Amino acid sequence: MASHDTIRRSTGVTGSTRRLGEAPSPEILDPAERMGVDELRALQLDRLKWTLEHAYTNVPLYRKKFDDAGVHPRDLRELADLRHFPHTTKADLRDNYPFGMFAVPQERVARVHASSGTTGKPTVVGYTREDIDTWATVVARSIRASGGRPGHKVHVSYGYGLFTGGLGAHYGAEKLGCTVIPASGGQTAKQVQLIQDFRPEIIMVTPSYMLTLMDEFERQGIDPRSTSLTTGIFGAEPWTEKMRAEIEERFDIHAVDIYGLSEVMGPGVANECVETKDGLHVWEDHFYPEVLDPVTQDVLADGEEGELVFTSLTKQAMPVIRYRTRDLTTLRPGTARPMRRMDKVTGRSDDMIILRGVNVFPTQIEEIVLGLDGLAPHFQLVLTRDGRLDRMAVRIEAAPDCTSDRRAALVREITATVKDRVGVSVTVDVVDPEQIERSVGKFRRIIDNRPKE
Repeated sequence: MASHDTIRRSTGVTGSTRRLGEAPSPEILDPAERMGVDELRALQLDRLKWTLEHAYTNVPLYRKKFDDAGVHPRDLRELADLRHFPHTTKADLRDNYPFGMFAVPQERVARVHASSGTTGKPTVVGYTREDIDTWATVVARSIRASGGRPGHKVHVSYGYGLFTGGLGAHYGAEKLGCTVIPASGGQTAKQVQLIQDFRPEIIMVTPSYMLTLMDEFERQGIDPRSTSLTTGIFGAEPWTEKMRAEIEERFDIHAVDIYGLSEVMGPGVANECVETKDGLHVWEDHFYPEVLDPVTQDVLADGEEGELVFTSLTKQAMPVIRYRTRDLTTLRPGTARPMRRMDKVTGRSDDMIILRGVNVFPTQIEEIVLGLDGLAPHFQLVLTRDGRLDRMAVRIEAAPDCTSDRRAALVREITATVKDRVGVSVTVDVVDPEQIERSVGKFRRIIDNRPKE
């Protein structure tokens, strides 16, 4: 492998260099990455027909949805016909908790993952052994697109467990032929030591935790630019071009975006290519993307921003048909790969907040507020940015008879309960009655005071 000095390049930013991965040659790419567009569309159509039949035959929810909509799998004659089929939502998954969405017998399910929701009941996803191999394949492809190669060491700082991030990254790195360092999350000082001692080329982590690692390197008197790292693969939360520039400048690495969600597969649904960093290529041989108008639900043309929707093409244990991700983005033609690209996610079509990698819903806060005496049912979530990290403050009205001592106790109780149930740290302010603004129609729960970038 070339030394760091021989693979550095100028970025055009004063005083900054970043290490350049090798440009992909056709021999490196897998067959799907070398397909022409027509060949890819033909493959998608064949796999989509199989998926619709598989879901209709084996998942009662889909049979009912298709019948209610007056469609049958045989009605799909071309890819555009998919728009006539019904959507799947997160509520569908919760309503069929835990295993009602599975399309194979339980004995064929090799693994389950789950993500938490607004009510505390998780959405559960299942995988056959073939699904796990497919997942590893698309993550391996993502790592390779990011500049990773067999023999590289990959430091995985995504959490392991029911969350799909850690194991998804782990299996994909092994599939590519990399050496995995399963650091998981937390123990920041120890992670810095491992990076220094084990000398990985690649780190897979949330961008916000990468900033935390950066601060710890500097606290220990270590220049982040001196590490062995050449590439960071960042996902699980939105991040800006400004954050990319800061990470690349201060670590002297390539910062590359990965996208995924457990309901569709996990990480590895789409990934940026290190050569271009011009959007995330969707691995369309396994996931068929659409973009909808979130209000009319009409399918939008490529180039128009809307809500991202996915249909799985190869999943066995739990196929998903037109799953509404609620993520807002735009689809564009492929560049470094033939698959279409999606822009970085700009926001969501619902009111979910992603705070430091944790999904937060106003209804979660509402459940906590309504369960406590001394509070009025009026609250707002105020989002700000302190340096590079997002912060959330919970403003809640006190009931008229709430004493100052009770207010102080409520602040402590709410802070602890949100941390315990939701998994994020917030500040809490119990304000006087009638201090939360009222509005006509839908109440404004979220005040976003973060700077626009």
